[in-house]
Amino acid sequence: MKRLAATMGLASTLATGAGAQAPAAPAPGMAFAFEEVVTLAPRIAAGRTPLGERFIIPITGGTFEGPGIKGTIMPDGWDWQLQRADGCLEVKADYFLKTDDGVIINVLNKGLICQSADGKPEPIRTHPVFEAPLGKYEWLGRTSFIGTLEPVMQNGTLNAVRIRFYRAT
Repeated sequence: MKRLAATMGLASTLATGAGAQAPAAPAPGMAFAFEEVVTLAPRIAAGRTPLGERFIIPITGGTFEGPGIKGTIMPDGWDWQLQRADGCLEVKADYFLKTDDGVIINVLNKGLICQSADGKPEPIRTHPVFEAPLGKYEWLGRTSFIGTLEPVMQNGTLNAVRIRFYRAT
């Protein structure tokens, strides 16, 4: 709370200063954090809604690994999808990681899958938010991330996705 009050005080001071401009924040860089391979069950149609067609894709497990972090994806998560009228697919996955040292981390990962004007798929980007307990992995909840997502097909069927997470620096 003290930090928030100090930040608000600093913002107020900067806003009321004698025309002084705050220095521009540098553009963020990106550093690789870790990669997941998330296994999936077949898609389940949940029905048409006023917003579009809803689908659920159960998350059945998987693995993840990166510098200083490694483990498994716990089963029973889900990816709640919305097929919009403009052809884009909104994705929102909610699931848990279990590190190899037993720490449980919640992941809420949202994204948008669209095609470009020429009908080619655009790269899929996501914006994950992590909730990790205090301690070794709390950095996950104190940083902004961008994810890349790509399907993993086997025998013409989507059975997993590969997600790479990059931390803003």
